[in-house]
Amino acid sequence: MSDNTSQGAALITGASTGIGAVYADRLAKRGHDLILVARDEARLNALAERLRAETGVKVEVLKADLTDKADLKRVEQRLATDAAITVLVNNAGVAGSNDFVANDPDAFERMIQLNVVAVTRLAAAAARNFVPRDRGAIVNLASVVGLIPELGMPVYGATKAFVTYLTQGLRAQFAQSAVRLQAVLPGATRTEIWERSGSDINAIDPNTLMEVDDLVDAALAGFDQGELVTIPSLPDAADWNAALAAKAKLYPNLSRNTPAARFKAV
Repeated sequence: MSDNTSQGAALITGASTGIGAVYADRLAKRGHDLILVARDEARLNALAERLRAETGVKVEVLKADLTDKADLKRVEQRLATDAAITVLVNNAGVAGSNDFVANDPDAFERMIQLNVVAVTRLAAAAARNFVPRDRGAIVNLASVVGLIPELGMPVYGATKAFVTYLTQGLRAQFAQSAVRLQAVLPGATRTEIWERSGSDINAIDPNTLMEVDDLVDAALAGFDQGELVTIPSLPDAADWNAALAAKAKLYPNLSRNTPAARFKAV
């Protein structure tokens, strides 16, 4: 996503507000044409009009509810076949109640549909377009919540852990490809997701709450630096690398032909 004259188009989901809208602004300023996807067509049109006037790029609005199979298929088809698209920003997502017992399982299913199923299908569609051309970038918005089960957000955190794992797994599978992968793991960020999930943003410690413009600018800087996983609030990348190294020490013993000695009957 460097600045040049042949950027191609970026398709951004959840683009009507928050993180998606800021990505649209920043990528337009980098010279990308845009395909903006969300349910709120009025907001998309207002954003598109502003970005056309400010940057001169082409901006298309694509109204879609990614929990609706027909809408999702329509966006998939566009991603898989449009050679002008060079970037997917897989941003659309939803949070919800943290209470696993009291919450409606249908709400969990809707969350999984948007945060997991739609993300996976759109990434797969983009890969079918990008990999044969050996060009393109897939940016998946995950969350630090996916690293911290102790936060007590089991379903939301699990969906975001999936997104990080998916991104890492695709990077391993596409190791010989020039297609770029990035998982962005925001912490608490000032967006409408709080209100939509029934949470009070004013109850969040302001020292832990990042402004959305800062979040996206940091994510793009991480992309420019070649990061596979970007945690915008993490001061020292060595801490993440140390966590990966610690996990790698487990690999030789994760699958063996006998149980570990500690499980043998006394």
